[in-house]
Amino acid sequence: MSRHCEGNTPLIKDRDNIRKVLLMGNPNVGKSVIFSRLTGFDVVASNYTGTTVSYNEGVIRYQGEKAILTDVPGVYGLDATSKAEEVAIDMLNEGADLIVCVLDSTHLERNLNLALALKEYNIPIVFALNLSDVAFRRGIEIDIEALSEALKAPVIETVAVKKIGMDLLKSEIFTEQMIEPMTI
Repeated sequence: MSRHCEGNTPLIKDRDNIRKVLLMGNPNVGKSVIFSRLTGFDVVASNYTGTTVSYNEGVIRYQGEKAILTDVPGVYGLDATSKAEEVAIDMLNEGADLIVCVLDSTHLERNLNLALALKEYNIPIVFALNLSDVAFRRGIEIDIEALSEALKAPVIETVAVKKIGMDLLKSEIFTEQMIEPMTI
C-alpha cells in the first residue's frame, strides 16, 4: 500500500476542503511510526521545494472524513539553524488546520522547547505523549492532566509501536476545534 514518488505528487488534488495536519516533534520520538499507524502506509515521500530535506505525506481516514497528514522533518527547535528547521518553519508558515506534536515520555523536558515554540503559532495543537510504556518501565510517571493543563491542549498517551492510543489520537485530530483566523 506504500507509494513513493519523485517531487511533490499530490495525494489529493482538491485540497481546499480537506483538513491539513502537520506531524511534528524532535528526531527519534516515534513520529514515523505514528505517521504509519495513522495513514495505514498510504504515503508519498517528497523533497521540500528547493532543498534535499524529505518529508512524507499521507491521508488519514476517519468516519468518512479525510485529512492530509504531513510528517515534518524532526527538529529540536524553530531557530532556523538547519535545513530541517527551515523546512519546518516554512511548513508552519504555509498554514495548517492542526499540529500533532509528538513528545517522548522518556525525555519530556527536552521535548518541551519545541512544544512551547509551536504554541507560538496560532494553530490548534494536540500532543501525542509517545513511548509511555518505556517511561513506565523506567519508573517515570507523568500526570497527563497536569501536562494538558500546562500546555493548554489535549495530550494523548501513546505507544505507537503497539498501536496504543492511535484510535484516540485519530479521533482527536478530527474533533479538535479549529481556531478562527485572526483578523487584523
